[in-house]
Formats: sequence, structure tokens, C-alpha cells
Amino acid sequence: MIVLGIETSCDETAAAVVSADRHIRADLVLSQEDEHRPFGGVVPEVAARAHLLHLDGLVARAMQAAGVAFADLAGVAATGGPGLIGGVIVGVMTGKAIAAVHGLPFLAINHLEGHALSARLSDGVAFPYLLLLVSGGHCQLLVVEGVARYRRLGTTMDDALGEAFDKVAKMLGLGYPGGPAVERAALCGDPRRFALPRPMLGRPGCHFSFSGLKTAVRQAAEGIPPEGEARAGAVADLCASFQAAAAESLIDRTRHALTAFRSLYQETPTVVVAGGVAANGYLRERLTALAKAEHARLVAPPLSLCTDNAAMIAWAGIERLQLGLTDGLDFAPRPRWPLDPGAPPVGYAGSRLKLLPVGHSSASRLLRSFLFIPI
Repeated sequence: MIVLGIETSCDETAAAVVSADRHIRADLVLSQEDEHRPFGGVVPEVAARAHLLHLDGLVARAMQAAGVAFADLAGVAATGGPGLIGGVIVGVMTGKAIAAVHGLPFLAINHLEGHALSARLSDGVAFPYLLLLVSGGHCQLLVVEGVARYRRLGTTMDDALGEAFDKVAKMLGLGYPGGPAVERAALCGDPRRFALPRPMLGRPGCHFSFSGLKTAVRQAAEGIPPEGEARAGAVADLCASFQAAAAESLIDRTRHALTAFRSLYQETPTVVVAGGVAANGYLRERLTALAKAEHARLVAPPLSLCTDNAAMIAWAGIERLQLGLTDGLDFAPRPRWPLDPGAPPVGYAGSRLKLLPVGHSSASRLLRSFLFIPI
């Protein structure tokens, strides 16, 4: 069984070909960092246009690299949400067109489920397992009981951790993308210099909060020298302090989730960390130490499967196709699509849309961007 995967939910255009034996035959990602860097964040219209201009060619290159024809495919999987709706529309319509022309099943994949199942592609992890999903738009702890079966233990009450990293980078003038920039700066910083809060530390439950930490960083940044070596050192120390505070909060919440997991299943848990923030080396080190202390197994997929990619979308398509969970060509792309729709809402979960400059997020501008794209 071979499936073509398409990912266009944010600012990476991606296409991949994966087979049911967990062999990634092709995995191509076209980054849009240069297009969005001048704005300091992802602009939906720019992202949608780039997807539209490059996706067809990327799919052709992925098929050629995999050495397969459309007749060899068992299905076509495309991210159906959540994400920036313009980009999601481009990927879904492309996937539908390929499926319709070649008489193939179409699979609309929840982007979060792609991350959730990525460890089964990389490491063959068995159900159930505990998932820490940390990205620019999401910060959640879930039990993955099976394909399309998710039990939420905790989520962010305000901002996602990835968004906090990006905004800290923007405050300190570190450029875009912010997460890797903060991590690099923190490598030579002193995490003890700034006394930052540890949100939710010691409180019951598994929910997260990062808005207060972000505010504390902004207040600390106001006292940093405006230039010179003193500024560079202070910025590095503040990044290290922020990263340490965020990690301590993350570890505390995950420890509580491990206790909840054991109460549900009475077995040694496997902890999977996925999403873009899972590429952070410091967080991986702290999670590794937690897993050792808690006698749990930690699985962190390769970095290429943590950031947005189409291989995880193709794999999720394979998992769903094996269960007969296909979608009709009338599927409607979704800007929001929780893995656990029955879970009660908790505060306000942050969105990467909040990173955008004023005037770049209205529906009318998005519509105009499609109307004026040259065909």
C-alpha cells in the first residue's frame, strides 16, 4: 500500500510518498521562510499563493523521486485542517483533483493526527501512548488510544509554547523563525540570571499557560542595554532563562499526565513528543531525564518528522485507509479541527494567526489574494 501525502497547513509546501511497511520513498519540503521573514510572521495570503505556485511541481518531483506512478497509489492524503485556511484549501483541492482523475480514495487528514501518529511511522509505537504535542499553534497532552481515538488530558489555557518562543524572539529582535533563534541564543546564556515564573508549576491537572511567562520576558527585556556586548549577553541569558522556565512547566505538566496515564492503563507508559517545538534539543534533554526518572519510554521522532511535513500525512492516510476511513470529494477544509471534539473548552488556546502584522488576516484580503493570483 503506497499513499501520496500533501501538507499545506501553514508556511511549508510539502509532498511525500510513503508505503505501509513504514518506508518513506520520498519526502520533499519547500520552506517559505524567506517570503515571510520581512513580516516577522506568517502572512496567510503569501503562504497560500506560494502553495498554489509550487505544489503541483513538488508533487511531480516526489512521485519521480519515489519511482512510482499514480496508478501505483492506494490513495491520496491531504491535510484538511487545522491551519491557515487558504493554504489548506490549496492542498485539499489538489489532493481531490488527483484522486478524482486517477480514481483513488481521498483521505482528509487532521494535521494534529499526522503529528500524533508520526511515532508509529518512525518507531512503530503501539497503542496506547501518551502524546505531548507542542507546536506553534498547539500545546496538548493526549492519550492516543488508536487511530481517530484521542483522550485529552491537558491543553493550553492561552498561548501555545511555540507561539511563546516566536514572540520572545520577536521581542528580542532575533528574527524569524523565532523558535530556533531562541534556542541558539540560549546555548551560551545563563538560565539563572532572570527569575521568571514557572506557569502552573505544582498545580493539579495537566493544563498549560504561557502568557504570563511571555509578559515576564517582555518586562525583563525592557531593562536590557540597547546595544553592544552587554546587550548580546543579556539577550542570551534571557533566552536561556525563558527556555528553562518553559521546560520546567512542560515537565511538571507531563509528569502529572504520566500519573493519569498509569491510572487509566496500569502499564509502563510510552511518551511521544511531537510537533515543531519537539525539535528543541534542550526540551528533549529534559524530557529524556523525566522519562528515566518515571521509568517510562520516550520516543521523539526524527527532526524531519517533528516540523511540518507530508510524510506524516501520508502515514496517517495509510493508517486510516487500512481501517476504511476514507473521505468524500465533498470534504470541506477546516481552519479549526480538534482531535478531541468532545472535550470541554479551557480558556483560549493561542493561534499562530496572532503573530501576523495588522491588516494581513481579514477574510476579504484572503479572498482578494485568490482572485488576483495569475493562472
